[in-house]
Amino acid sequence: MTTAHAADATPREVSNAAPSAVAEAVVHLQACGLGRRFESRVALGDRIAGWLGAPSDRRAVQAVDGVDFELRRGEVLGLVGESGCGKTTLGRMLAGILPPSTGQVLLGGQPVMQAQGRHRKTTSRVQMVFQDPFASLDPRMRIGDALAEGPLAHGLVTREALQDYVAGWLQRVGLPADAGRRYPHQFSGGQRQRIAIARALAMQPDTLICDEPVASLDVSIQAQILNLFLQLRHELGLTMVFISHHLGVVRHVCDRVAVMYLGRIVEIAHAEALYARPRHPYSRALLDSVPRLHLDDEGPVADLHPIQGELPSPLAPPPGCHFHQRCPLANDRCRQQAPGLLALDEQRSVACHQSEFT
Repeated sequence: MTTAHAADATPREVSNAAPSAVAEAVVHLQACGLGRRFESRVALGDRIAGWLGAPSDRRAVQAVDGVDFELRRGEVLGLVGESGCGKTTLGRMLAGILPPSTGQVLLGGQPVMQAQGRHRKTTSRVQMVFQDPFASLDPRMRIGDALAEGPLAHGLVTREALQDYVAGWLQRVGLPADAGRRYPHQFSGGQRQRIAIARALAMQPDTLICDEPVASLDVSIQAQILNLFLQLRHELGLTMVFISHHLGVVRHVCDRVAVMYLGRIVEIAHAEALYARPRHPYSRALLDSVPRLHLDDEGPVADLHPIQGELPSPLAPPPGCHFHQRCPLANDRCRQQAPGLLALDEQRSVACHQSEFT
């Protein structure tokens, strides 16, 4: 940040252009072979048993497995999939909160986190909005102090301009300027989510990672927060990764959608192309599982088509394509060889041996 930014008392505007005009050909955010492996810690009793010759069972969870994608400036990428597929872990790595076991995240061509040593985050240009705002806010800290802590530590604002700076961001997200004097428990759920958004934006990022930001809110408040995201994206030219289970919300907010299954991206495509014709069997099953209501007097009230089978354990993922145990098109090749993510056209890439038949 320049010294001029540090003296600003009002929120910075990146661009007032529409997102389509902001988007550039240059890659903005890039995931390069991202993987994250969680290994269980060995208890003291198991260590002693191991020293005495007893076999030990140390299993690991491969939460994210070789994820690659590129995101251009001003673009919004939706990330969908069943619970446990690795969406949140991937989001935390993109935000520089969690170090990857393999691969790296690049923002503007530079790594988001140091590859060696303490794995410290190297930039404040990417920030995260969490699912539960109450859990992400310190209950003993006033809202104004929570918003001011990061910008002040990073030299984005002077102490003299701090009060006006915080008030400007609170007003930007639809809260009164004097809300900074109150504590998190004095706000509703929707207001706390606005505070979480303001705290992220106060760091003057150009990239937001949103981890199910409306999942804990009721429907009317969800609409308000989604409209706020769209407004801020338009005004600030933000690049966003939007993690959600709500496929309708993703279609409304996102330019492209990436579908994850058991740590891998199985399809990534423009939103309209994916919803019109999903090409991976899991993408199709995921869209078919959304309940559809009928208001006529005859027939069932709703069509329910849940995905058949159980999600395999990430402790022991199946070989080959992870989805082959639940896929109606699986053959021997699917059971033995993991498919790579290949581009079918300019709008879509799919990881499936049977994509020509879908």
